[in-house]
Amino acid sequence: MKPNNVVEFTPRNRLLEKVCRYIDCVELFLEERDIACNLLLKALKYSDIELKQKVILFLGAFEKEKAARPLYHLLSDPNEHDEIRHVASIQLSVMFPFLKNPQPLVDNLLEDLKSSDSQLRMNAAFALGWEGNLQAVVPLINLLYDPDVQVQESAVNALSNLRDDRIFNLLVDRLENCALDQKRCILFNLWRFFSKQKEAASVYLKYLEDENPELRYDALVLLGGVEEPENYLNSLHGCLHDPDYRLKILALERLFEVETAQLVEFREDMEMLICDPETDVKKTASKLMKRLKRDGASMSCPDFCNNGFGKK
Repeated sequence: MKPNNVVEFTPRNRLLEKVCRYIDCVELFLEERDIACNLLLKALKYSDIELKQKVILFLGAFEKEKAARPLYHLLSDPNEHDEIRHVASIQLSVMFPFLKNPQPLVDNLLEDLKSSDSQLRMNAAFALGWEGNLQAVVPLINLLYDPDVQVQESAVNALSNLRDDRIFNLLVDRLENCALDQKRCILFNLWRFFSKQKEAASVYLKYLEDENPELRYDALVLLGGVEEPENYLNSLHGCLHDPDYRLKILALERLFEVETAQLVEFREDMEMLICDPETDVKKTASKLMKRLKRDGASMSCPDFCNNGFGKK
């Protein structure tokens, strides 16, 4: 009689079906945690991009210690889809502060920063960006000068994620000599230094005067997150005359947040913009003028005249 050489295994479709049930039902996962974790890890090999992303996020939430090394393998696999490599890097950066012994993985990632694979450098940089990881500061600063733009931007994001206020000034200094893409990335990260909000506002105000319209627009967008419009009315006034219609619209929208009494000085500019060639500029200016007239009419007669609303 021949020996039975049949090996029991979970067919792929059954494995993926079980994994989907775990993802859809946290209670079931927790009841069968050990088995479930092994199945989720096994499923990484067979899942499509969408399911693999869900598995990565699920493992990162519930099984940080078991998931860390497999996620690193995804991040460092040149044959893996770029999106999966990046998702793995993001999840690792979130998980690192909770790992009992992150140093071996940190050492791997620091070594990966020297790789000839720009995708690996980019994702390794992002994974190293977590609060308190000061050993990554110098290697990440070096990547600000990387030949690959995406690697530079990843380094900016990672440095900002370290939550060290000393890095704020370093990034501001870098603004003076870096290329456009890195400038924009730095500007979009300065607001994240919460104890440096006033300094960030000053930088954004400065870039409202930049010759590049993309930087001017970014600066006005970001300024709204760190400063109240009434504190930069003069700058908003200037934006109403900007050749870029996007700045005009955004400046008008910011003026909606300002008390009517403070809008008197903008009356002529708003009337001018009602005739602007850009339809959206016209519409926004018209709405603001209607509010100006409506609120002015609701004021007492002396106040109405004293504030200039009665002028023709």
